[in-house]
This record gives sequence, C-alpha cells and structure tokens, in this order.
Amino acid sequence: MIAKGQELTGKTNAEVPQQSLFRQIENTVMDLRRSGHNTFDRHIKNLARLLHSPSLESLNRELSENVDLDAWLQAGSASRGGMVGSAKLPWPDEPKKQLGLVLRLVDRFAENPEEATHFSLTFYYSGARIDNNIQSMVAQVIVPFARDYIDYVKAATGATEGALLPLSTEPAARKAFVVHGHDEGAREAVARFLERIGFEAIILHEQPSQGRTVIEKIEANGDVGFAVVLLSPDDEGSVKGGVPQPRARQNVLLELGYFIGRFAGVVYETFDSSNGWKEVLGRELQAAGFEIDWNRILKP
Repeated sequence: MIAKGQELTGKTNAEVPQQSLFRQIENTVMDLRRSGHNTFDRHIKNLARLLHSPSLESLNRELSENVDLDAWLQAGSASRGGMVGSAKLPWPDEPKKQLGLVLRLVDRFAENPEEATHFSLTFYYSGARIDNNIQSMVAQVIVPFARDYIDYVKAATGATEGALLPLSTEPAARKAFVVHGHDEGAREAVARFLERIGFEAIILHEQPSQGRTVIEKIEANGDVGFAVVLLSPDDEGSVKGGVPQPRARQNVLLELGYFIGRFAGVVYETFDSSNGWKEVLGRELQAAGFEIDWNRILKP
C-alpha cells in the first residue's frame, strides 16, 4: 500500500503502511488530548479504526498475542489503597508488551467508552471533573503509545515520515518552581511539602542573582518539571474609579504567564487551611507523570 512515486523500502514480513496513515493517527490522538467525556467516544473509535488498517494487522497480531488485558487491569485495581487515584498499573518492562496492552485497551474503550471513564478514575484521577481524568489518562497512556507505536511500525516496515507528536525524552526533572508573593507561611508550607515528597523546591529569591534580570533568573532556574504559583491577595487593584479589591502581586502574575507558556496547562485550586491542597497537588503531580508516594502525602 504505497502511493505512486514513493520510494520506500519495506521489510519482507510486513507491508509498508500508507504515509498518510501515520498522520491520521497523530491527528486523532491530538483530538483525544482535547476531548472530554462527551467527545471522547468519537475520537477513540476513530483511533481504533485507524489502528486496524489492513497494513497494520500483522504487526498488531505480533504485539497483542499472549496479552491478557483483563489480568493486567485486575492486578492494577488490586493495588489501590484507601484513596481514589492511588491504584497503579503493573506495566511490563518489555516495550512490545506495553504496546500490545494499549492496543487492546484502545479496542476496549472503542467498544465501550464508559470503560475509559472508569479506567481514568481508577488510575489517572486528577480531581472531581471527569474531563480532567480523561485528559490525564490520554496524556499519560494514549499519547506515548501512539508515538512509540508509530516508531515501532516505522522500524518494522522501513517507512519514514516526520512526526507531529513530541519525541520521547528523559523524565522531567523532579524539581518544582514555587512562585509566591508576600505570604511567607504559604510559601514555606508548599516548599516543605514538595521536599517531603521528593521534589526540589525552587524559590527564586533563594537563587543567586549574578546581575541578571528577573526573567533571566527564572530562565536560568527553569529546568523544572512543575510549577506551583501562589496567588495570595497581597496587593489591591480596581478599574479606574472602582473600589480596590485584593489581588496577587504583579510579579507573581508575570511569572504565572511565563510558566503557562512553558507547560501544557494550568489548574486553579484553593489553598485551604485544612491542608486539602496537599492531596490535590499530589494528584496533579501524579497526572503530570511523576511517581508519588501517597504515604508521604497523607503524613500529618
């Protein structure tokens, strides 16, 4: 299945897929990244259809043979502790088996999209909103699968095509930037909590300036995998002639904008006095791909 004029050399045991097929898979995965509960089913069914294209069937059989999806899911569910989102999937070490499991999982979701909701809630819980859980699952399961699956197909068939999905990289640094205003108590609480669960907390004023501007200093210390921005009501502001209202300091908003540009998304949560923010932050860090020790999260 090679378009006229293409000069691709395929291996004898697999048919070279059409070049546009890779792009269709990538586009569908990008649609899934933006999907919610109401649109997930359409995109996951489209992905399953593309993955079952005739040129991929022999490779799919090789990947998914001897894969027991139900046993894998049951083992993951059995690891669940007392908190929602604490279950962990027992991913096999062999990349081909990982691909085979997700191939089967995509088929399962396409047959019954509600299973994706349950799966996301169990293993990729990111808060009360169903859409957040689904997007967390897509980012951590479907996106890396599609990238690695396309690479596998290319290696097996000799096909070549530029990728739209991000290349696989080393894990993000276990560092979290803490942006803060004048509330020193909140700053210290967040920084010490991050350190307790195994992160290095980067606080700008604790870093040497070396004659640099604020932005230059942020960029010099920007090799972080996460950022926490504390919007404490330290200033006042209003429209012209209006009544002044509490607001975050302008330098905090500037740094918030910087990190919005650096990372894929931003989530607003309340910094509550009952320390519920710790559980929320732990879930967000887990959704971002970090390993989290929930015993440390729950430690008083």
